[in-house]
Amino acid sequence: MPLPRISRATVVHTAVSHQKRGWLGFSILICLLYGLQSLGVALDSPYVVQDDARQHIFWMQRYLDPSLFPDDLIADYFQSVAPPGYKAFYFLWTSIGINPLLISKFVPLFLGLITTLYYFGLSLSLFPVPAGAFVACLLLNQGLWMEDDLVSATPRAFLYPFFAAFLYYLLRNAVVPCLIALALLTLFYPPMALLGLGVLTLRLVRWSAGVRVSAVPKDWILWGGAFLILALVLGPYQLTTNEFGPLTTVAQAQQLPIFNQVDGYYGRAFYFHENPLIFWLASPRTGLLFWGVMSPLVLVAFALPVYGIRQSRPPLAQLLTTRVHLLSQIALAALGLYGLAHWLTFQLHFPNRYVYHGARFVLPLAAGITLTIYIGTQFRRFRADQRRRHRVRQQLGLALPLGLVAVVILLPFSPRFSVANQLYVTGQATELYQFLQQQPHATLVASIDAEANNLPTFGRRSIVAAREYALPYHWGYFSQLQRRTLAMIAAQYSPELASVQRFDTELGVDFWLVHKHAFAPDYVENNRLLKEFAQTEHVLENLASAPTPALANLTVSCARLTTERYWLLEASCINAQGDAGP
Repeated sequence: MPLPRISRATVVHTAVSHQKRGWLGFSILICLLYGLQSLGVALDSPYVVQDDARQHIFWMQRYLDPSLFPDDLIADYFQSVAPPGYKAFYFLWTSIGINPLLISKFVPLFLGLITTLYYFGLSLSLFPVPAGAFVACLLLNQGLWMEDDLVSATPRAFLYPFFAAFLYYLLRNAVVPCLIALALLTLFYPPMALLGLGVLTLRLVRWSAGVRVSAVPKDWILWGGAFLILALVLGPYQLTTNEFGPLTTVAQAQQLPIFNQVDGYYGRAFYFHENPLIFWLASPRTGLLFWGVMSPLVLVAFALPVYGIRQSRPPLAQLLTTRVHLLSQIALAALGLYGLAHWLTFQLHFPNRYVYHGARFVLPLAAGITLTIYIGTQFRRFRADQRRRHRVRQQLGLALPLGLVAVVILLPFSPRFSVANQLYVTGQATELYQFLQQQPHATLVASIDAEANNLPTFGRRSIVAAREYALPYHWGYFSQLQRRTLAMIAAQYSPELASVQRFDTELGVDFWLVHKHAFAPDYVENNRLLKEFAQTEHVLENLASAPTPALANLTVSCARLTTERYWLLEASCINAQGDAGP
């Protein structure tokens, strides 16, 4: 029986399919290498948490035990501003009894893998070369895992898979999946949904043979669907009054140290700067050119247009599809929203967020295409020159740039370049956390020390205030937190016991967490909370001229717990004291 004939087209298609699977496998492996490295750090101790996750995760312990954080200003605020999709995601997991902090440690790897899959397909849609898609995914993952966005497991971590899915389905003209991805993006991280709408808006304009409006029905269906989704999800936010509103005005923000540079430190919500170059170009919230940490290789992305305009393009460059214009559409939409966010200060989040996240999507794609074309072209020249026996010159010409590329690619795999920038925080006050967890759920702790940042997450009890939670964007929240903070600082350094007792009674304080050096000038000078509320000089003057603070006289008699660094003073003991004068 004769064997069936296999056509050449079938052989080529099979080979290409194997190539795709192979390069996709390598792309997934890159994500796994970075993700598992990060996961190992996150699981190293039960008292490890990503820096920003402390704000966004701690209150979710209410899902496991609704009696936690009762009447807690900070917990109520962060729960109120969390996007609905984000809350629903964690609620589903906690509904089966899984701690939200534990979930947050696995979420980055899960999101990273989904992002890599869509990004690989997205790259192939622009440039159908599997090796180029791998390079793009490699550069993308290096950027993702050398920053703290993805590993934070906060709302902005979810933008990566959803925006990648949105772009992927957009290029495939799959209307329903594209709108579903955009809806998820809106529910988890609305600023990027605005960027998606901006891209769809630009697609309505055609630039060939003059400017004209698109006549493609799908373009208008997508735009209309996207606009409706954003209106339905974001509309209620604009039409209803937030209990912690209104938004802080520009005039108010300019007067607050926390929005500015203070004594050489950037404020918690650093926004303004007297140097216009820093404000407009380099600032992490307002700068046009602040794109975070990425591989230097992404800069070759700016050479991609050269391949598009050259008359004699290399063979690989001829594989570029017209869909590559998507990259310029993302960039233009990001620039437009950047300018609009500056004009409507605080109304559309931070101006930089649009160019920051836009660049982190566009640059790896463009760089992956450019590098693949360049390396492919150099190999073709190398093989051609081998036949002409110019071996030594060509070997050097190929080895040197490839060696440099290899070094730049390998360096970010070092934990010094990746995990170090992921901003994991390890709680050191284990004895303190365990003690607080045994206290009643309504326990309230007052402290000006940086350790207060960790108490809601690890100690699972409420605090009066802390720098980590001093976000000043909603005046109804920040004005209350500011009053609390100033009163707490005044009470800690007051020589009058009655001031401390009055503060404890008004707020219902149960414990004071006091650092053992809290009454020394060096501690005061370096305390970030004091700086950002402009209290450093005032406290130093009081320490120099006034009697010893009342709390300093009670560190022995009222200490419920003493550790190497701290005294945990019991408020009931403080309130039972008489005059604690010198």
